[in-house]
Amino acid sequence: MRKGILQTLKFIAFFAIGVLLLWFAFRDVDFSKLGAELKEADYSWLLLSILFGLFAFISRARRWVLLINPLGFKPSTRNAFYALMTGYLANLALPRIGEITRCVALGKKEKIPVDQLFGTVVIERTIDFLSLLLIMIILIFTSGDQIGLFLKESILVPIQQKVFSIFGNTWILWVILFSLGVITMLLMLRYKKRLRKIRFFSKVFDLIRGIINGLKTITNLKRKWEFIFHTIFIWINYALMTWVVVFALESTSHLTFANGIFILVIGGLAMSAPVQSGLGAFHYIVSRGLLIVNGIPIEDGLAYALLTHESQLIFVAIMGTISFFIIFRKDKTPPDGGLGG
Repeated sequence: MRKGILQTLKFIAFFAIGVLLLWFAFRDVDFSKLGAELKEADYSWLLLSILFGLFAFISRARRWVLLINPLGFKPSTRNAFYALMTGYLANLALPRIGEITRCVALGKKEKIPVDQLFGTVVIERTIDFLSLLLIMIILIFTSGDQIGLFLKESILVPIQQKVFSIFGNTWILWVILFSLGVITMLLMLRYKKRLRKIRFFSKVFDLIRGIINGLKTITNLKRKWEFIFHTIFIWINYALMTWVVVFALESTSHLTFANGIFILVIGGLAMSAPVQSGLGAFHYIVSRGLLIVNGIPIEDGLAYALLTHESQLIFVAIMGTISFFIIFRKDKTPPDGGLGG
């Protein structure tokens, strides 16, 4: 019961943050103009965007299977896809809980230890972060000073100022975090045997061991080129998924594929915010990015953000719900020997 109350409080807290960000995004908006933009939008482009998103999700599921195979397990890509979409559905309730949820779902379906699956997810998220970082660096060097200025003034500088206001200087924060990390690790190693007697710490040690085993899988991949292909294919589809929505609105239809990649980068940064599926953060950052870099009026930028974010959210909610019931349903196949007497 206590766990249920805690999860409810977390949901309310994260949702409240999302609502606050939505208020910041829409506080100075002319809603009649925003409504007119949405009314005149060509929604057929959203179907194409969703299709590209589906391609990316299927490719992501296949890439996850490639990471799992070196562990000695061979889950089906279909079940990996259902588990992945179930995880995305869980993210609509609590940020990042989907990573655990999809591991539990696939682990139960394919009889794979969840801690080892979580290790593969850590690898996957690390690669995604590095990919997004690489795209952002290329974008800054190839698309002029405006994009770099937006990233600096709208994201990096505010974060830095917030850190300064709390700690005075950034280096103080890093010293504190590094010291706490070292002290915690030393204490855990020193009292490992005693801590293992406590159920919580025993699970933590098992989880760490599973993560380490999962990280080792990257060096044992037999299909490295297929893994690289899927990583590139995923991001191409993400870029196309983001870009084609600009054609739904007359005010954004002139934006190029390079502009779509810019939106992908800032949207990816927004989606990492600690709120359900980037709620509010995506709308705020994308609309301001389009205003500063492309001169798109704030109402038009918000119309684009709403079409992009909510179309994918609805698709994930529908596909995730279907996947949840499929992957957690009981298999009707009788146990071995059940037909032979």
